[in-house]
Amino acid sequence: MEEPLIRIGSHDVWLQLARTGDDSWQVTADWCSRLTADFTADLCAAEVVDFAARMLSHLRAPSGERFSAAVTPGRNNPLTLKAEPVGDGFAFFVRLTPNGDDAICHLQMEIDPIATLELRETFSALQAALSV
Repeated sequence: MEEPLIRIGSHDVWLQLARTGDDSWQVTADWCSRLTADFTADLCAAEVVDFAARMLSHLRAPSGERFSAAVTPGRNNPLTLKAEPVGDGFAFFVRLTPNGDDAICHLQMEIDPIATLELRETFSALQAALSV
């Protein structure tokens, strides 16, 4: 059985969060093959399910306003997504923090707009995969 994962973005700029073990997740990001990040994050399934649920709550009833969601509110947070409404979707500002919620060692990147329907399907699939 494949491990749950989520991947958002395009061929050139993307972010992926994939479970590699019970409480182990791999965060991978790529910007035009010039800047990459790839690190392990200790997260329990409940934290990722909660993150997906928070994202879905914003995406199911889009208000046309920006929003932000961190995978976990603790100091071990590996990533935060800030969503900016654009047309019928959202562009994302991604903040990756391999060492936890760190102001010094982090990567920020932007992901072009993705249709709201596609985002809902992506986060719903992640939530469903973790609820099995």
